[in-house]
Amino acid sequence: MKASQFFISTLKEAPGDAEIVSHKLMMRAGMIKKLGAGIYSYMPMGLRAIRKVENIVREEMNRAGAVELSMPVVQPAELWQETGRWDKMGPELLRLKDRNERDFAVQPTSEEVVTDIARNEIRSYKQLPLNFYQIQIKFRDERRPRFGIMRGREFTMKDAYSFDRDVEGMRVSYQKMYDAYVRIFTRFGLEFRAVAADNGAIGGSGSHEFHVVADTGEDALVYCPDSDYAANMEAAEALPLLAERAAPAEALTRTPTPGKAKCEDVAQLLGIALERTIKSIVLATETPTADGGKDTQIWLLLLRGDHDMNEIKASKVPGLAEFRFATEAEIVAAFGTPPGYLGPVGTKVPVKIVADRTVANMSDFVCGANERDYHLTGVNWGRDLPEPLVADLRNVVAGDASPDGKGSLAICRGIEVGHVFALGTRYSEAMNATFLDENGKTQPLQMGCYGIGITRILGAAIEQNYDERGIIWPAAIAPFEVVVCPVGYDRSEAVKAEADRIHAELLAAGVDAILDDRGERPGVMFADWELIGVPHRVVVGDRGLKEGLVEYQGRRDPEAARVGVADVVGHVRGLLAR
Repeated sequence: MKASQFFISTLKEAPGDAEIVSHKLMMRAGMIKKLGAGIYSYMPMGLRAIRKVENIVREEMNRAGAVELSMPVVQPAELWQETGRWDKMGPELLRLKDRNERDFAVQPTSEEVVTDIARNEIRSYKQLPLNFYQIQIKFRDERRPRFGIMRGREFTMKDAYSFDRDVEGMRVSYQKMYDAYVRIFTRFGLEFRAVAADNGAIGGSGSHEFHVVADTGEDALVYCPDSDYAANMEAAEALPLLAERAAPAEALTRTPTPGKAKCEDVAQLLGIALERTIKSIVLATETPTADGGKDTQIWLLLLRGDHDMNEIKASKVPGLAEFRFATEAEIVAAFGTPPGYLGPVGTKVPVKIVADRTVANMSDFVCGANERDYHLTGVNWGRDLPEPLVADLRNVVAGDASPDGKGSLAICRGIEVGHVFALGTRYSEAMNATFLDENGKTQPLQMGCYGIGITRILGAAIEQNYDERGIIWPAAIAPFEVVVCPVGYDRSEAVKAEADRIHAELLAAGVDAILDDRGERPGVMFADWELIGVPHRVVVGDRGLKEGLVEYQGRRDPEAARVGVADVVGHVRGLLAR
C-alpha cells in the first residue's frame, strides 16, 4: 500500500467535544468521523484496525468450534416480549414500527433471535453441543453517549451463543469460550484481566468480564497478586474485617453531636477512629396490593463508617432485588429525623435491618440516635438491639484479605471489552427451546452467551497505549505494521528506488507495510505516523544510503537505530515475530 493511494486525514487538534485520550487521538488520526451523538463513520485507517481485530476474533472462534452466522439488526418485538425484555430493557432498546404498525427493535444483542433459531432447528441431543457466533452492528440508545467509541450508540460486537444438553455440557462450552477469549486478548498484545462478574440484565448463573487494564478505565478490578482470584468491584467478596464480636465494654449512651451529620465529623468530635462508627443507608421496596395500591417496606442497611455500599450486592439480599433509595419523607416517617442521625435503635416504625458482615461483628459502636444532633455510643448487638440479618454489602478496599485465603487484595482500573455468561435455561424456557434426549424426553437447552466489543477494543487499546505524540498500537491490531518513510522520495532516484524495494520486500514477506510517497517534509511525515501509531518505522534518506544504512525506530523507542539496507527487512520481521 502506498500513502498516495490511501486516505490519510490527520488533525493538529482534536474537536472540542472529544473528552478522553482515545476519542481525541482517533479523531486526530483520522480514524473516525462523528455523524451524530454516539454515531461514527469508521474511516479507512480506523477500519483497517477493526478488520485486524475481527480477523483475530474470527480465527479463535472458529478454532474453538463456533460456527459463524449473521442475524438481523432489526428484530420483531414478539421475540423480545416472549422473554419479557421488551419492557425490562427500557429506553436503551431502540423501538420502531414498520409501515403496518408492527413493533420492531434495533438489536442491542441477539439472545432472543438465536434462541428462536435454536428452537426451530435443534431437535435431538445428537445435534449438540452447538455454538453460533456473529460479528454484527448493534445499537443501544445510550442516555448520555460519550467518550467516542467507548460509549457510543452504534457499535460492532462479536456475540456467540452455545447450546448444550445439560449443565455439565454448558460448563465445557463456557470454558472453551473463556479459553478462546484468553487467546484472543493475548494475541491483541494488550494487558488484560479476566474477572468474576455480576450477570446484570443478561441473566444466568455465572459470568466473567474481560478488561483491558488502563488507568482511565471506568471499572475497578479487584485481584490478588499472590493467587488467581480476580473479580470486578460489583462481584468481589468482602470478608468480615473482625473475626468475632467482642463482649460489650461500654454503656449505651445518648451523646450530643450538634451539627455532625457525617461519620467522619462524628468520629472527629468524639475523638474515636472512623472504623468505630456505623453508616445508615435507607432503602425502600414496594409490593402491589389487591386494591391496586402499593405497600412500602423500609430497609436499613448498616455499613462501617469508612465503607461504601455495593448496590449490586444489596440487590442480592432476599427481598431487595427491586429496591430504591427511600425519600426524605419516608425516612422522617420511619425514623423521626432527617438523614444524618439515623440508626437501628428506637425507630418509629418497624424496619428491616441488614448489617454488613463487618458491622455484624462490631461491638461498642457509634450510630445515629434517630434524633437531630445526637448519636448513640456504646451500642451492642443482642443487648441494645436484636441480631440483624447479615450480608456482604460493601465494596472491598485494597489490603482486604483475599476470599481464597492466599493473600491480600489489590485494585486496578479496567475497561470492559468482553463478557462470558452461563445463561442456563433463562431464555430457552421462556421461548420453549427444547430438544429430545436419548430417552425421547423433552429437555430445555442449556445456553451460554459470549460477547466482545470489537470497536471498543480500539478505544481500550489506545487508552492503554499512547504518549504525548499519539497512539502506540500493538502490532497485531495496528492499521499498518510498518511504515517506510523516504526523505526526498520525489527528489532522489536513489531514495525512491530503495524505498520501493524495501516496501515491496516487506509486502512479499507478508508484512502489512505502507510507503509514504506523499513527498511531505520529514517532520510532517514523522508526526503523522507517530500520531497514527504505526509500531515500526523505516526511514530511507540519501545520507544514510551513501553508507549503506537506513534508520529503524520502534514507536516506543527513544531514538532511531541505524541498520544495514540489506538487513532491515529481516530486522523488522524478527521484531514482528516476537
